Amino acid sequence: MTAIPGADAPTLTFRDLGLSEQLLKSLDELGYEQPTPIQAACIPLLQAGQDLIGQAQTGTGKTAAFALPLLSGLDLSLRKPQVLVLAPTRELAIQVAEAFQRYAKHLPGFQVLPIYGGQSYGPQLQALRRGVHVVVGTPGRVIDHLDKTTLDLSSLRTLVLDEGDEMLRMGFIDDVESVLKRTPENRQVALFSATMPAPIRRIAGTYLRNPQEIAIEAKTRTADNIRQRFWQVSGLHKLDALTRILEAEPFDAMIVFARTKLATDELAQKLQARGFSAAAINGDVQQAQRERTIQQLKDGKIDILIATDVAARGLVGPDQPRDQLRRALRHRELCPSHRPHRPRRAQRRGDPVHRPARAEHAAFDRARHAPADLADGAAHGRGDQRRAHRQVQGTDHGNPGAGRAGAIPVADRGFRARTKHSRH
Repeated sequence: MTAIPGADAPTLTFRDLGLSEQLLKSLDELGYEQPTPIQAACIPLLQAGQDLIGQAQTGTGKTAAFALPLLSGLDLSLRKPQVLVLAPTRELAIQVAEAFQRYAKHLPGFQVLPIYGGQSYGPQLQALRRGVHVVVGTPGRVIDHLDKTTLDLSSLRTLVLDEGDEMLRMGFIDDVESVLKRTPENRQVALFSATMPAPIRRIAGTYLRNPQEIAIEAKTRTADNIRQRFWQVSGLHKLDALTRILEAEPFDAMIVFARTKLATDELAQKLQARGFSAAAINGDVQQAQRERTIQQLKDGKIDILIATDVAARGLVGPDQPRDQLRRALRHRELCPSHRPHRPRRAQRRGDPVHRPARAEHAAFDRARHAPADLADGAAHGRGDQRRAHRQVQGTDHGNPGAGRAGAIPVADRGFRARTKHSRH
């Protein structure tokens, strides 16, 4: 395995990597100056047709690491899928497809198609009939098209598995194997994953041919414009604590992450009842409605978005909210270093407020002190991680509800929060 320090600035330029003039022009317009470590390592290997395992965190520039070399190898005169990217969520599929489109801006006639559940088959079928060069899809919808014989992979050159560990966590691993079995034997496979659990290793050993392994060793600290805070209160007082933050803290817009679909709906309703303009998105919300809701947040028509972690994929842009509040930790322990970087990607100052349940305090502490090689890396200014500071101390030791949902918001700007201690 090739281990590459994420903190070292690469000395190569994109021109040194042998990319076409059309791609170089797009990268220049996008402001890309130097390749990130994973891009510098992966682009030459993928251009050479090598199977690849890339171990890198979200935000290290891995989309460009596979999109740029695969765009370089396309036959634009052949209007059949030559690249297939499997992504765990519809939001990520859309995000990756948009990245391909941006990079291929100056490639004449290039077509990319995201296919995912929650969208009508009609537009997807029409695009496939017209012909596309790259398909980015979720495993389930890709299999549906393969079963209907509407997706022709006979000319496929490369299959990319993006966020392999997430597809495993979400239960898509069997679908991924089903797709792999239905691709040409001579296709190239690139697997990207933040971690390498045993099932992912097994897939790599079964379906990849002598793969090169690239791992990014990145330290983590929060970027300079990301301030992480948390405030410990009992579950019975979480809504009051959240309300107090919304009333005391100035913000342009806010994303509140909740763990379950039900929690997003309930919290949105309760905030609306308290006079806040809030809306929820989760896996049960139709894709068209999700997109409308996100656009409303960006347009300032609503102030607060309540989202599950997966449903919030793709919330990146110049008008992205600068405040994020996490009411409960996600199941993965490293969450304090992941979603808080959404404002950083958009070059905005962010103020994440974490509110883990009491039962999750141990996981939260482990995440705060996570080893450098386990946390998110720096790419395009993403930065390393600094520990969150306990700015407000106090626990509801006597409150029986605290064990169910001990939470955490914070206070700054001269606002000193106090937790309520119950004597029940």
